[in-house]
Amino acid sequence: MQALPYATQLMGHLGAEIVKVEHPLGGDTGRVAMPAITDRDGLRAGATFLRNNLSKRSIAIDLKSTAGRDLIRQLVPRFDVVCENFTPGTTKRLGLDYDALRPLHESLIYCAVSGFGQLEETPYEGFPAYAPIVEAMSGLYEPVRKEGAPPEIVTAGALGDNAAALFAVIGVLAALRHRDQTGEGQMVDIAMYDSMIALSDMIPFLASMGAPPEWATSGSQGVNDAFEAKDGYFIVTVLRRHHFERLAEFIGHPEWLTDPAFEGLPAMAAQTNGPIRTAIEAWAADKTKIEAAHALAAEGIPSGASQVAADLAADPHVATRNMLIDVDRPEGEPFQIVGNPVKLSRTPEGPIERFPMLGEHTEAVLQEELGLAPQAIADLEADGVLRRGGVRDDA
Repeated sequence: MQALPYATQLMGHLGAEIVKVEHPLGGDTGRVAMPAITDRDGLRAGATFLRNNLSKRSIAIDLKSTAGRDLIRQLVPRFDVVCENFTPGTTKRLGLDYDALRPLHESLIYCAVSGFGQLEETPYEGFPAYAPIVEAMSGLYEPVRKEGAPPEIVTAGALGDNAAALFAVIGVLAALRHRDQTGEGQMVDIAMYDSMIALSDMIPFLASMGAPPEWATSGSQGVNDAFEAKDGYFIVTVLRRHHFERLAEFIGHPEWLTDPAFEGLPAMAAQTNGPIRTAIEAWAADKTKIEAAHALAAEGIPSGASQVAADLAADPHVATRNMLIDVDRPEGEPFQIVGNPVKLSRTPEGPIERFPMLGEHTEAVLQEELGLAPQAIADLEADGVLRRGGVRDDA
């Protein structure tokens, strides 16, 4: 629902023209996520779909039909890159895998995103994968698990999806650069599990170094925790001695700097929920979380507010950097979606267009790319091979 759609949206932000292939009945499963909006054709568009499918064209084609697969094969030579995120083996059964499409387009870049990859054998072949699955398998949850309690599953953020998306974009760009130099296409194989291992910092290699597992916990080193202000929490991350010296002086406890109980990162961590918390929260009691963060940052002490959605909507940095953008919809007032985090000095952003309705561009794409006549497209729709426009009442 998110890994590949987010990857292709990033490519779209960087200038690619994206055509999204959806099933004529229901479309992308992200459309049923919550919260959702409903448009003029009764189409439900969920938040997962809305945030990952800007500036794309939607064609609704049934890949289980012979005629539908034939249309895809005809379209493939018209594009630089084909991306898919089916369960491994699905495209092979459909005759739309890399080996099947390569003869149609020798310089094709084919990107596949899955839970555990496809180019090598894996004991996890066939495992369904959502973000929490690969996050847990990568070791991300264990370091913060409380003794005697199960791991806390993180569902906000979908790091396992977005990590795979970032590596998919990098892989596609690298493959395109290779094609520029050699004329050769290739397959880009991205596993969500691999992507999370790559983003899990030191966790994957602690065992090889003989280090205890708790070293992977940021809270076991230095002062790295959330502290309460009058309207919420702010984070302080002090992992270097010179930062601790500034913190101790700033909040009025220079004696910590000569006290052996505060010497070294593990000692600082041990004192965090004792005298350090007491002192910081007493200092911050009359301040908002933003005010506390500003004051600490002004002293060179790493700090930031723990924000909620309303805070982000009012954040001047977010506004200046266009990280929340207004997006139109077919009916109703615009709403806000996360913007493009890649800022380029010579390439202007946008324009960013709204998400597509299901099959909204089927007719236009088939006419532009394949030269199909309107009657031929209408006949294919009558046969259930494709759908034009939005979802109709008879869906």
